Amino acid sequence: MPKTQFAVQMGMGTDLKGQDYSKAAARAVHDALHRNFLVAGAAFDLPLDAMIVHIRVGVANPDAVDLEIVKAEVPAGIVSAEAVNGGLEVEMMGHKTLIANAIVTVSYDVEIPS
Repeated sequence: MPKTQFAVQMGMGTDLKGQDYSKAAARAVHDALHRNFLVAGAAFDLPLDAMIVHIRVGVANPDAVDLEIVKAEVPAGIVSAEAVNGGLEVEMMGHKTLIANAIVTVSYDVEIPS
């Protein structure tokens, strides 16, 4: 069956002083997922554990992100994640502030009739 996208959520997360890219990325995913409760699957009687969740998080140093920490923000489903160049690093008052942006897509392995 083809993978059908049901939802796209975007979020932003920061680490103000810790310089922890994983923390900023996880906060971005949390922001994306908790902005709206995803009920599209339930409307079609699709189980939560069948969700296919893909996370793409943009940070200034993608290699510094622990993707397992990022994926742990998703409460259900089959989760994949990647870190790419993006986000922002800003020097403020002697500290580096990290900003991460996340796009989270939710799909199901179903065919939608035309």
